[in-house]
Amino acid sequence: MMEDLLPVLNLIFDFGCLVLIALVQGVIYPSFTFYNKEALFRWHRKYVERVSAVVIPLMGGQLLLSLSIYYFRYQPFYLVKLLLVLLVWLLTFTIFVPLHNRISKENHSEKVSMITEDLVKKNWYRTVLWILIFILQVSLFFFG
Repeated sequence: MMEDLLPVLNLIFDFGCLVLIALVQGVIYPSFTFYNKEALFRWHRKYVERVSAVVIPLMGGQLLLSLSIYYFRYQPFYLVKLLLVLLVWLLTFTIFVPLHNRISKENHSEKVSMITEDLVKKNWYRTVLWILIFILQVSLFFFG
């Protein structure tokens, strides 16, 4: 029974991640550029705490569902999707967590604008990946 729900749950979580990345890329990260160093530091701590309550369940659910559907269906396209999801995780923990940590340092000497511009530019990688993941899941759901 649960196995039958996997494609629908995958689609729901992939859509959730797509909406999340659209908001992050189109609204949230660009808004960081309007803060001065002190204001961004104060807001960023609250932002990370609040957004984590959304991001962690979405990304965790997407990963678990991608693993599950690959295990139960064992098709090459599900492996491709799983690898794309793992690549998003890799980028998140190797690029974006460190960038957010740099913002969170109260006495960092870097220009905040350089860090926030890096977030916006580099986040295009995750944006493209999540678009591809969603397109692949929609294709698998309707045609696969």
